[in-house]
Amino acid sequence: MSKIIQEIQNGRILVSDGAWGTFLQKKGLAPGECPEQWNLTRADDVFDIAKSYIDAGADMIETNSFGGNYFKLKGYGLEGRVFELNKAAAEISRKAAGPDRFVLGSVGPTGKLLMMEEVTEDELYSAFKEQSVALEAGGVDAIVIETMTDLEEARIAVKAAKENTACEVICTMTFDKILSGEFRTMMGISPAEMTETLIEAGATIIGANCGNGIADMIGIVKEIRQVNAKIPILIHANAGMPHYCDGETTFPESPADMASRVKEIIEAGANIIGGCCGTTPDHICEVHHVVKSI
Repeated sequence: MSKIIQEIQNGRILVSDGAWGTFLQKKGLAPGECPEQWNLTRADDVFDIAKSYIDAGADMIETNSFGGNYFKLKGYGLEGRVFELNKAAAEISRKAAGPDRFVLGSVGPTGKLLMMEEVTEDELYSAFKEQSVALEAGGVDAIVIETMTDLEEARIAVKAAKENTACEVICTMTFDKILSGEFRTMMGISPAEMTETLIEAGATIIGANCGNGIADMIGIVKEIRQVNAKIPILIHANAGMPHYCDGETTFPESPADMASRVKEIIEAGANIIGGCCGTTPDHICEVHHVVKSI
């Protein structure tokens, strides 16, 4: 049994980290620049982001590797450096986390569509295997496959990580609330449909990230719990829905706003709570204080 699962089974609510992309942009990541290349060229800046979440009270932090798969890196001419960039990402977060906090190796979608025959299942499996093995080599405790909208791609990613590493495998999908009030991914998948497929593929923690503020995440957690009462659930909520004004994207939910719904999402069944787009170390600090008080 992994230490993460053990902590959850012991009744502990864990706090995860917040946004990375927003932070990288504030530190100077230019449009069209590869974020993962910073693991080699600006490692100190990447470390600062990871450490800021640890200092805020996070029990676990992710790695700067969301777009570190073969297909995404090929867009930058870096497809031959998958192992190097992902291993470096893991090593940086491992250093920031120290021995007492967990590191989650971030794995995002490839951007290729199976249904459009842009990629084969074998090619997807190979890409996710390569990235997961590199993250494990760098010292992660778990692989977190996140921001998935295609259930088949998510299933293949989980299978590749589970079969080729000794890491815990987490998978989160991104849902939008449709006019009926139900939640669906861009590909039409519901939280209920996601649940058993990902568990069968080998995920031992599932959940949702991005797409929603913490209030709507409560409904997603409840739907997962209707299907499965026991599977640990991870939620990485946005700081509300983004607002676009004068070429700038802002997120409306303050740290206090996010913290005000933490008790409710725990009661709904969430076991790990963190942030996605727009969230900062201040958001995570407030979440940490609420969880600690509970």
